[in-house]
Amino acid sequence: EVQVVESGGGLVQAGGSLTLSCAASGFAVDDFAIGWFRQAPGKERDGVSCISANNGDTYYMDSVKGRATISRDNAKNTVYLQMNSLKPEDTATYYCAAVYYCSDYGYPPRPDYWGQGTQVTVSS
Repeated sequence: EVQVVESGGGLVQAGGSLTLSCAASGFAVDDFAIGWFRQAPGKERDGVSCISANNGDTYYMDSVKGRATISRDNAKNTVYLQMNSLKPEDTATYYCAAVYYCSDYGYPPRPDYWGQGTQVTVSS
């Protein structure tokens, strides 16, 4: 059974840091491209970052470039998203998902490979 569980969210002050975790079971994270997404209330879901399966290439949305780092620990079957210099506009529920591919134009998620999300709230 495929399962994805996000963790690591919380309440943090502006300028702070968080590391989000995406633990997978039922599939190997190094066999799939993995994307992080976020959705704020009343807004569309945005792709935040993506790590490709074969060569580990990474992709970031413009608003987090320089502040976010996506990484993968194959032994733990977990993908991480470290975010620094957090801003109130980063407040959202963050999700990870296995995706079909990573590109500069987006990362289409695979159905049934989503987690339940973890809430990140950045106070000003």
